[in-house]
Amino acid sequence: MKSMNTSLTQQPPATEPATAASAPAPAAQTPRSLLKQLQTQFPAFRDFLPLAIGIDKQLLAVMPDLDRKTMRTALGIHTGSLRYLKVMEKAKVRHDLDGTPGAEVTDTHRAHATQVLQERFKKEADRKKAERDAKAAEEAARVRADKLNQLAAKFSKKG
Repeated sequence: MKSMNTSLTQQPPATEPATAASAPAPAAQTPRSLLKQLQTQFPAFRDFLPLAIGIDKQLLAVMPDLDRKTMRTALGIHTGSLRYLKVMEKAKVRHDLDGTPGAEVTDTHRAHATQVLQERFKKEADRKKAERDAKAAEEAARVRADKLNQLAAKFSKKG
């Protein structure tokens, strides 16, 4: 019985590498590693060009083994990046995977990129202000505690 269990546990790893060899690790691929691959493989990703609407369908046509969820997450990371949004703010046309210009970028999409950037900058400014305020409050509390300790020491010596 024991040898039978051992042979069963050894067989799945033997078939998994064969599967991994036929499809270059799409199951184990993270969204970030996929994005790196897309940036090296396609000019539109590498140069942060505004992507054509429906780029996911183009990607699936070129890479049929691609996990849709991983691809969508990678696309979200890419299109939500500061660099991409800054390009989108001023963009006139969208691009296919190979960098070929396509449809026009609408005013609505440019305005959305501007709005997202403004919200992000405001959030970062608010976070930095809260950090500064917390440090200032911490310093004020430290100074107050030092003064109280000095007064306590002064009056405890006289008594």
